[in-house]
Amino acid sequence: MLKPIADETIALILKKADIVDVIGEYVHLKKSGRGYVGLCPFHAEKTPSFSVSAEKQLYNCFGCGAGGSIFSFLMEMEGYSFPQSVKYVGERVGISVQLNGDSAQAGETNRTEKEWMIKAHSLSAKLFHHVLLERAEAEPARKYLENRGIRLETIKEFQIGYAPASWDFLTSFLQKRNFPLELLEQAGLITQGKTSNYYDRFRDRIMFPILDSQSQVVAFGGRLLGEGVPKYLNSPESLIFRKSRLLYNFQRSRTTIRNEQTTVLFEGYVDVISAWQAGVTNTIATMGTSLSEEQTRLIRRNSEKVILCYDGDQAGIDAITRAADLLEKQGCIIKIAALPDGLDPDDYIRKFGSEAFQKKVNHESKSFVAFRIEALRRGRNLLDDGERMRYIGEALAVISKLTTAVERDHYLRQLAEEFSLSLDALKQEQYRLYRAEKKKENMDKVDERWNNNKNTGKHLVAKQMFPAFHTAERMLLAHMLHSAEVTKQIQEEIGSNFNIDEHVALATYLYAFHETHSDIHVFISTLQDKELSQLATQLLMLTIETEPSQKTLQDYIYEVLSYPIKKEISTREEEKVRLERQGDAIQAAHLAATIIKMKKQLKKQRENSF
Repeated sequence: MLKPIADETIALILKKADIVDVIGEYVHLKKSGRGYVGLCPFHAEKTPSFSVSAEKQLYNCFGCGAGGSIFSFLMEMEGYSFPQSVKYVGERVGISVQLNGDSAQAGETNRTEKEWMIKAHSLSAKLFHHVLLERAEAEPARKYLENRGIRLETIKEFQIGYAPASWDFLTSFLQKRNFPLELLEQAGLITQGKTSNYYDRFRDRIMFPILDSQSQVVAFGGRLLGEGVPKYLNSPESLIFRKSRLLYNFQRSRTTIRNEQTTVLFEGYVDVISAWQAGVTNTIATMGTSLSEEQTRLIRRNSEKVILCYDGDQAGIDAITRAADLLEKQGCIIKIAALPDGLDPDDYIRKFGSEAFQKKVNHESKSFVAFRIEALRRGRNLLDDGERMRYIGEALAVISKLTTAVERDHYLRQLAEEFSLSLDALKQEQYRLYRAEKKKENMDKVDERWNNNKNTGKHLVAKQMFPAFHTAERMLLAHMLHSAEVTKQIQEEIGSNFNIDEHVALATYLYAFHETHSDIHVFISTLQDKELSQLATQLLMLTIETEPSQKTLQDYIYEVLSYPIKKEISTREEEKVRLERQGDAIQAAHLAATIIKMKKQLKKQRENSF
């Protein structure tokens, strides 16, 4: 099968592209030595094990084994095919890539479904925005935003729009531009009725475009102006929109979040927009659903501290608790910007002003533990002995889960002073609860395997020492990746006699590649087998001699070729011991002679290697 994109084109794109720049849009990378490190986007971790080399134009995770080129990263993160990822990177660096079937005449008709959907959303966002700013029927929407204190420049910044109260306003607009109606329905822009007619999904709503990491509109949130339900309507999930993977306003606030290493998390679009106007620009929000694990990983990859700013009612408190628990598991430092009961962030800003809100968020945020203990007091009569003891017991349960003795002591002293209790008694009870919790955790782990593997859900990477022959094969392959001359020598002396199937396959690809190519980055990028691509990446990231000596190479070659003989000798020695135990001295003697002969052969092979 012919490759749709020439290797020369791939090499040129790789030469111009910056892998750090592309991956940096998904992962907060920090300089470390000659490369960059960050939290892996492919598995949950608290300590960075994800490495990116600008020099080698490769990434590799030492935790889960993920690795490859700029193209494989986009294939993993965005679900692109290899040609699509090459085309995307090519467009970033100003190189046009024609895929199979592309032509000047075909043009729009050969767009992929995702491209069609993104184009439809882009046009829809521009149309809704134009309607809000220019059309008479949008006057109630403009008035609503004005009453909420949202300024014109903010409307333009966030591309806020208005969908008229028409059944086919958007449907007709896109149909005239040759967008397939079935695809528009799959994208969540229109809906099919009982009579098979299509009509607009969003009607009489203020429209908030939702952007992906590339700042492309992939969905909408619509706030109803008139009477009816639901008050907020979000786009359904589609090929281009996965609400569990995106956060509203993340692409706009990402730089500030990384610089300040702090994220302010809200529940709604208007809260984010109001906070942005108030000068808090490291703001994001979920999209009508609870925070997902993927979203918490995205947040943790970009910042260490998270300030939760939700409504001050009981539902808001419950949402804060759920979100904080998830974020703590990712290793985030949690702060709570507690708002008065009955006020959401937008209400608070309009009532008390921007400076008060900035102070509330940046300087008056409470620790999650302090917030939880305070929340336990709500609705309780602490003058009642029974209520007071239940409160103290629940507060101790929260304190017992803290990981540091200093934190536990701090909150225990607060309880002791407030209720005139013995600090020692509180410590004893807290320790009892701590031991009970630990016992429960250990019971939960009974069925888990005890090993040296890190289970990422995607890869299992064993932290183990390789046997000598395995290490030798890896080192030979690493040198082969860097040198056509070494590859030719290994092909002549080892050929396909590597002992590990994965190594045989990689060597076979390298033999063929070095005959006609010289840029090893093209090899990594075009290697279709994912496991082999990750192996090659790991080997390329190793620090090795640029020009290995013949003695070094021959040592490795000997280990590879001698391993089958060593393995056979070991097997026969075990058989000899078995025969001796059974009293079969004659057969054992014959086997001993064979073993001696094989060891001589091994010694001769060693001598001939030099």
